[in-house]
This record gives sequence, C-alpha cells and structure tokens, in this order.
Amino acid sequence: MENTTQNFDEEFDVVVVGFGFAGGVSAIEAHDAGAEVLIVEKMPDPGGISICSHGAICSTRNPDGAFTYLKATNAGRTNEAVLRALADGMQDNEAHARKLAELTGGEFMIRERGGNYPFPGEDSFYYTQLVKIPNFDSSQVYPQVKGRPGGPMVFYMLQQNVEDRGIEVWLNSPAKNLITGSDKEVIGIAVETQNGLKRVRAKKGVILASGGFENNEEMKKQFWQIMPVTTAANGGNTGDGIRMAQSLGADLWHMWHFHGSYGFLHPDREQYPYGIRVKRFPDWIPGKEVRAVVQAPWIILDQDGKRFMNEFPPYVQDTGWRDLEHYDPVRQCFPRIPALLIYDELGRRRFPMGNPAYNERGMDYVWSQDNLKEIEEGIIKKADTVGELAEAFGLDGEEAEKSMARWNDLCTKKADVDFGRPAGTMMKIQRPPYYGGLIWPVLSNTQGGPVHDEKQRIIDVEGKAIPRLFAAGEMGSSFGHLYLAGGNIAECFVTGRIAGKEAATLSNA
Repeated sequence: MENTTQNFDEEFDVVVVGFGFAGGVSAIEAHDAGAEVLIVEKMPDPGGISICSHGAICSTRNPDGAFTYLKATNAGRTNEAVLRALADGMQDNEAHARKLAELTGGEFMIRERGGNYPFPGEDSFYYTQLVKIPNFDSSQVYPQVKGRPGGPMVFYMLQQNVEDRGIEVWLNSPAKNLITGSDKEVIGIAVETQNGLKRVRAKKGVILASGGFENNEEMKKQFWQIMPVTTAANGGNTGDGIRMAQSLGADLWHMWHFHGSYGFLHPDREQYPYGIRVKRFPDWIPGKEVRAVVQAPWIILDQDGKRFMNEFPPYVQDTGWRDLEHYDPVRQCFPRIPALLIYDELGRRRFPMGNPAYNERGMDYVWSQDNLKEIEEGIIKKADTVGELAEAFGLDGEEAEKSMARWNDLCTKKADVDFGRPAGTMMKIQRPPYYGGLIWPVLSNTQGGPVHDEKQRIIDVEGKAIPRLFAAGEMGSSFGHLYLAGGNIAECFVTGRIAGKEAATLSNA
C-alpha cells in the first residue's frame, strides 16, 4: 500500500487486475457504463485458470430456488445478501452470454441439469454452454492452453469484446500494490511493466479479479491442514490480489475451501510442475444415482495397502480430495498422501486415465490414449500381480492383495457396503498385468479471499467497505462449503457485472 497522491504515470477511470473471465466481464461492464478501463495481467498470456475450464455458465430461471440451494450448500458461511445477489444474477447469465457472443457468431447449447447435492432448490439450475464459434481453432489462437474445449471459446468471446471496445490491456504487468489517499480510499495502483514501475491513477476504483492462491505454497501451508496439495492449470495465481486487499485491512473468508480432485504428478516437475487430474466422469446426486453409470476401473489404497474411500463421490472434481486429508496423530503423517491408484489391463484399454490442463507457455503434455507412454515416463508402474505392484511403491503387498480381493467380492455383489460407491461405477480389477500410480490432492482453484458484500465492495475487519476497492470472480468467492458445478464461472459473470457497474458509476476520486 502506498499512501500518496503524487506523480501518476497514467490515469483511467477503472483499473481491473487480472484478465480471466471475471476480469474480462468486469472491464466490459465498466466500459459499457461509461468508464475508461485498463486491464493489467501478470502473465504473458491472458485467460488465467478460467480458460482451462469446461466453460459451462451456471444459470437459473428460478432465482428464489437458486438462493435456497446456495444457502444450504454454504452452510451459514456466506452472507445471505451476497448469495441473493449471486442467485439473482444467474438469471441474467444466459442473456448476457448470448449478447456478448453476437460479436463472434457464437452458438450455444442449453443443458438442463441441476445442482450437485440433494438440497431444496437443486433443480433450479441449468447450464449455458458456448459450443461453436465460426472459424475459431483454440489450438491456433491459444496454443499454450490445454483443457476442455469450452473455456477457450468463452475467453475468446470475452477477449474479442474487450478488443472491440478498445479497452487497453497490459500483459506481463503484475500489479504490485494499491495506492491510497485519505481514509484508505483506493485511488490507484502500482504496476510492474516491461518499461518499469508505473503508478496508475484509478479515478473511480480498482477491481481485483486476480484469482486465488493456488501457487502460493506459504499461503497453502498457513490456511490448510492438508499437505502437500499440488495445483493444475496456471502458475500466475499466487494470491497477489488477496495480499493487496489485506494490506488495507480486508477481512478474509473461505480460505480453507478449494475446488479439486485427486491426480498424478509427473516425475519431471521442472518440465511439468502441475498435477494431472484423473479422468472426469459425470457427476451424480446422492439418492439419484442415474448418472453414476460410468465404470471407473480403479480403486485407491492408502500407504498401508488398504482401501479407504469412495473413488467416485458425487462431484469428483470438487470433493475428490477430501478423503485424502486424514491425519494420523500417532505416526504424525498423512497416510493417504500420496495414495496408490490401481487398475488392470481392461482398465488400461478403456480411456486415458489422466486429464492435463494448463495455461502455460513451453508445455506440451498430452496423456496418451492407451496409457502406455506414462509407464515409460515413470508416472505409472506395471506388475504381474497386485502384490508386486504395491511393493514397487513401498506398500504391503499382502495387504494390497486382500484389499483387491475384497473389492472384487463387492463388485460380484454389486454393492460397496464399505464406502458407498454407486453400483453403476463398480468394475472388477482382475485381468493382469496391473498398473498403478501415486495420487495426490490436485486443486483446480481456491475459493478463499477478501470478504465482499453484495455490491462486490471489499470489506475490512471492522465490517466497513474499503472505498473504491472491489472483488470479482474467485478472488474471495461466495462458495464457502460445497461447490456448485459451473458456479465459479457463473460467479465470474455475475460478480464481474456487479463490480464493473458499481465501480464505473462512482464519482471521481
């Protein structure tokens, strides 16, 4: 934080920090409300983690039902006015996306699907999915991105709208600190550019849309019990916006909560430093297992060779990591980190086990279709028996054999009475050779950050809004307990619209 009003190098009405979905929407909304806008992006390529996502925008036609569901899944951890604003805003997501897509000729598919858990209001949601943009090839436009096809299309739609409006964007330009006047009023920001440090005046306000702290190891150590946790996707998210807000006394929430699964690590961490999440399966709702029909051909064993979890929880990509968090106070260790994922020859032939995602230059990692390249690279090992495979990883081979025999017996009975895995996902593992790889918690994105109100104003530890400072996206997400599929993307659009409009309509500082 700088407390001085002298010698600005540039001036704009609104400065947006971060150019992912939330930053793009914030900038567009602020511009359309009459503001001159600057986006500053830390990385050489924009998109953040957003561009690696599925791109499905959670929407609703029933904001009251959506609000009821959000209250249940947040378990009292989020202010109801904030949840109400999110639910109401979801009602406008489809129309807003369609309006933005007019510039690129984007085509949409509407997916009628509800939430992830059996709470009242679960059936209030649907998904707005951009499925086609004429003449758009993500591999050509964003060669540094690997992920689902939807994310690059959504970001391209936003980027084209930013460019069409003439909004200025500075890449390779990390924000360093906020500049304040009297009473903590934010009047600008210091930015490290390729031409040196620039002090930028923000006449109306600053919007922090800089994501979470996925790649800040010290913050993860201090806010989470579970460790180590690796990250997927992007190296730029190191909690910069959170730290800047803290420098002005911002209160924090949801710092424990992250959206993630479990997955593999590549032995060459310098070449590929990110976690590789397991293959994505259809989500299912407890009590409505109709979607839990894809057979996942593996089980997971702890360091004692024992199975300990339902490998296919309702929303693997959100809560798949949580069973790994167990801490053994006698041995003073996390006996499930790493754990061992085992499959057989039939499993190897079904589909790629890993699902890499990243937005990073210099990377070109694709998981092989037949899962054989990963053996050569040391991610996966192969053995003739389950016991030999377990021993290759330092586990008790006899205990692992018992665990596998128990699993196959449960498959015969079509009922996982041990951990409740849905019958439709169960598959015997009995055709040699056997394959295995160590797995760790892999986070997609953090949810914690500065507390904000329903106007996206960042709130300090005394419960007061910090003047002219706003948050958007996952930088202090509303999701504080259970996640909603597509919810962070919905939040990027809803909170981006709110923050952009609120900042742009302020009088000049």
